[in-house]
Amino acid sequence: QVQLVESGGGLVQAGGSLRLSCAASGSTFSERSIGWYRQAPGKQRDWVAWLSSRGNDYYVGSVKGRFTISRDSAKNTMYLQMDSLKPEDTAVYYCNTGPELQKVPWGQGTQVTVSS
Repeated sequence: QVQLVESGGGLVQAGGSLRLSCAASGSTFSERSIGWYRQAPGKQRDWVAWLSSRGNDYYVGSVKGRFTISRDSAKNTMYLQMDSLKPEDTAVYYCNTGPELQKVPWGQGTQVTVSS
């Protein structure tokens, strides 16, 4: 059974930074496309960034240039570096496989709150 555990969220002022981590167990993600998703209150969960199995990274327009997705295959862990945070980035952030792949069970997510 695959388990995903997100961490690293918190409360930060606008302009600040956070680094989210996602530890995967029960399956290796080292050769899969991986992604970060977020869900703001009252909205659906959408992808924010994803990293292909070939190492190409993609970002939704609103975070491009501010967020960076990466992975540590040896640790079976993925990361999302978030800089220049804005209040509109406030959401629960989740990790999973990339947008084009079947999803594994979602973790509990990690709350990111950006104050103005």
